[in-house]
Amino acid sequence: MLRPLHVLSIVLAGGQGKRLAPLTADRAKPAVPYGGNYRLVDFVLSNLVNGGNRKIVVLTQYKSHSLDRHIALTWRLSPLLGAYVTPVPAQMRRGPYWFEGSADAIFQNLNLVHDERPDLICVFGADHIYRMDPQQMIEHHLDTGAGVTVAGLRVPVETASEFGIIRAGESFCIDEFLEKPSQVPEFPGSPGQALASMGNYVFSTDALIEAVSKDSENDQSNHDIGGDIIPMMVRNGDAAYYDFQTNEVPGVEDREKGYWRDVGNLDAYHEGHMDLVSIHPIFNLYNEEWPIYSWHDPLPPAKFVLEEAGRTGQAFDSMVSAGVIVSGGTVRRSVLSPRVHVDAGALVESSVLLDGVTVGERAVVRNAIIDKNVHIPGGFEVGVDRDRDSERFTVSDGGIVVIGKNQKIEAG
Repeated sequence: MLRPLHVLSIVLAGGQGKRLAPLTADRAKPAVPYGGNYRLVDFVLSNLVNGGNRKIVVLTQYKSHSLDRHIALTWRLSPLLGAYVTPVPAQMRRGPYWFEGSADAIFQNLNLVHDERPDLICVFGADHIYRMDPQQMIEHHLDTGAGVTVAGLRVPVETASEFGIIRAGESFCIDEFLEKPSQVPEFPGSPGQALASMGNYVFSTDALIEAVSKDSENDQSNHDIGGDIIPMMVRNGDAAYYDFQTNEVPGVEDREKGYWRDVGNLDAYHEGHMDLVSIHPIFNLYNEEWPIYSWHDPLPPAKFVLEEAGRTGQAFDSMVSAGVIVSGGTVRRSVLSPRVHVDAGALVESSVLLDGVTVGERAVVRNAIIDKNVHIPGGFEVGVDRDRDSERFTVSDGGIVVIGKNQKIEAG
């Protein structure tokens, strides 16, 4: 009888997320709340666990306290069969310096690989929104016999220059890996589309150890998986691709197939939430066959109170979390995280309100992202006058007003 394949998963969660500021002012990007009840890191961890990968290390670095705490509280798998999810902060094992890139993060933590002695290693990013069965990619990797397999996402050619692009060869071989090219090759059989790297990789263990070790000796390298390791392995003829479009996930309908969103900037973060509240969402959080896991505080159900002219508590086309009270206000096309309060006569539209936000009487909040524990005073307006908002808050290129965690707002 053959022994089961031994797979270690490494989740890269050290990103600063500068383009998401002020949401990343005191938390790492993978710890940013999303979808009311979740953190960004919950999506990749749910995919791995649902797919049977249950030996997972999460490499953290930048402002990692809330991320480390979330993982420790939420992701407690049974150790009976050796399952675990554990955060691993930067430990300076190779000298007095932090991780210099994603490849260096793995190189500095090769002790984890040597201790676990896996057959294969999944290296996944921590801050994208998608559903994927990693087992299907693993099986594809074994079929190709390559040292690394890169998950590829089909994207329109006109937007492909924002990504690392795979020039596909025969038998799933990668002929060339192009970092944000000006001239984009089309993916064979898909006119108008290119194959972009998703930032998810499956490595044969020896191939990964050899690659990051060799890269560590190159002073000219940026020590990045996508920018340095993959191009090196492509040149060596040891890289294959996996077409994400072929991944079959239980409970995913046709309109969701291939959904993947990088919420790396404020506009994308807001747009991702608007995907969730559409009548027929293209990313469905209600898929019970492939759930997204997280920790939920023991809060009471949401409550809508008052039914009087001009002060009826109501919400339309919105997601409303536990502990929310809509008291005489109106909410449209918005995501309300736990403990949000919307008072009488207030209006919230096309907005994302994180934990503990309160919206005072007759206040207006439109096209906004409001971080934790912010109080919007009665009568105050957000997202109505862009020039005035720009004087007080962050306003994205797309006009989304962003108010940082615990920011104090003076009435008037």
